[in-house]
Amino acid sequence: MEKKLVPVGLSNRHCHLSQADIDVLFGAGYELTKFKDLSQPGQFACDEKVTVVGPKGSYTMRVLGPARSATQVEISVTDGFTLGIKPPVMGSGSLDGTPGAKLVGPNGEVEMACGVIAAARHIHMTPEDAERLGVEDKQLVSVRFGGERALIFENVLCRVNKDFALEFHADIDEGNAAGLKNGDVVEIVG
Repeated sequence: MEKKLVPVGLSNRHCHLSQADIDVLFGAGYELTKFKDLSQPGQFACDEKVTVVGPKGSYTMRVLGPARSATQVEISVTDGFTLGIKPPVMGSGSLDGTPGAKLVGPNGEVEMACGVIAAARHIHMTPEDAERLGVEDKQLVSVRFGGERALIFENVLCRVNKDFALEFHADIDEGNAAGLKNGDVVEIVG
């Protein structure tokens, strides 16, 4: 039986901004500037950064583009201690009931009522990848990483879309726990 292998992409703290919030933070009609392409088609890291301010502290973090329909800040649980925010583990875009924070940019500030999350670990894949790997959209699977700090990640959400590229996403806390780095490979085992 062929192994179900998936490349790894670790996710550091970052934010996605709505165009309305981009206008407040950077100026009316502002367009984000591409710094570099990301592994997911059409997604890119931006030159722009914002400061996220919580009750206890702050972080400056990179903005990812393009603009989204809603602003979302993705941090690790460890980042939450510094900010004084307890981020719930949620799928990207699932923002109802999540905590907020203040965003500070060069031209203004935005008070987010909600939108701070620790992104649930997930695998991006095309429908062809899903068929080959024997999984379906929104299915939860387990993935194994070998090595010195071998670990099985459970409850990994499969996200299937024709515009995705195959990649397992976990945050820096999870990556450090397993000794993972970008470009490593995990195996779907259940």
